[in-house]
Amino acid sequence: MAGLLTTRISLIKTIQKTPTCFLAPTQVEVIRNKNAKHWNPKFKKERGQKFIKVELPDRRRLNNSSDFTEEEQRSYMKKFGIKPLKSDFERGIVLNCTTDIFEAYVPPEGDGKFSVASKSGIQQTATTIGKKTTSMMSIRKIKGYIDDFSTDDFVDEARDIYIKAHTTLAEKDFDKLTDYVTEKAHMAMTHNIKNKQIRWKFIESLEPARLVRARTQGDSSQLFAQLTMRFHTKQSLAVYDRFGRLMHGSEFVGKDVLEYIVFERYLTLSHSIWRIHGKIIPTWQAPREPIATTVVKPEIEAKEEEESKPATKYKEVTKVPHLDNH
Repeated sequence: MAGLLTTRISLIKTIQKTPTCFLAPTQVEVIRNKNAKHWNPKFKKERGQKFIKVELPDRRRLNNSSDFTEEEQRSYMKKFGIKPLKSDFERGIVLNCTTDIFEAYVPPEGDGKFSVASKSGIQQTATTIGKKTTSMMSIRKIKGYIDDFSTDDFVDEARDIYIKAHTTLAEKDFDKLTDYVTEKAHMAMTHNIKNKQIRWKFIESLEPARLVRARTQGDSSQLFAQLTMRFHTKQSLAVYDRFGRLMHGSEFVGKDVLEYIVFERYLTLSHSIWRIHGKIIPTWQAPREPIATTVVKPEIEAKEEEESKPATKYKEVTKVPHLDNH
């Protein structure tokens, strides 16, 4: 049977390729494709029973909410396994960090200007020691979740995180920046730095970094810890605009910087790490130098200046008549 079909197909193709021959439609037998329909009609009914008719949902009827009540629409979508549509007002929730700083540390006025031996420095030290009870209880709770936690070791770890975070920000590696800062701090640090070049360098530490406050918040299912570190360092910062013009600071001149950085960690998450969560700016601190903004000078101004210039008036010179024989 297969040989007969092959012979007929080859004969028809040969006749069709010959331009002098004409093949009438009645002389051609319709040969069915064996992949579309079985050549043997035997067991036709049994083969048809192998296929299952699937009821598909009517999308047009589903989109028309007037045909359904709320309960009917819910049961209809559940029957066909259709997920409910999400509204545009829903937003994702990030549980890796908190949205604020618990009980923010209030730096004493004049911190970084008075020495420990001075009268003001002794008063600041006494005030700080009196508020360490809550911090000690929080540190004890942190050690319950982190076995090898030590405040002395954390000081070096916090300084490394601080340097790596600012170096990564200057390189604009935003994916790697999430390893050193939380989602809240990431938005604040990357704000308004598009088309700008940042040159940052850590020069030295003027005073050893120290832990000034520790706080925890939450329950056994979700517990967050925040540690406030005091950094008194010397840094250099320069910000350039998209044209390469200096907007702020200098690459070669270092400045003394006093900062209070808050580090946060999700204690109940086993693979969590310490990251920068925010910065505390004292109210008594002097305001920073404003950044100079640069813009492109429009060409319209130059045209207006040319048009505003008065037109030069030319004096008419009277021609002297040419006299012959004189």
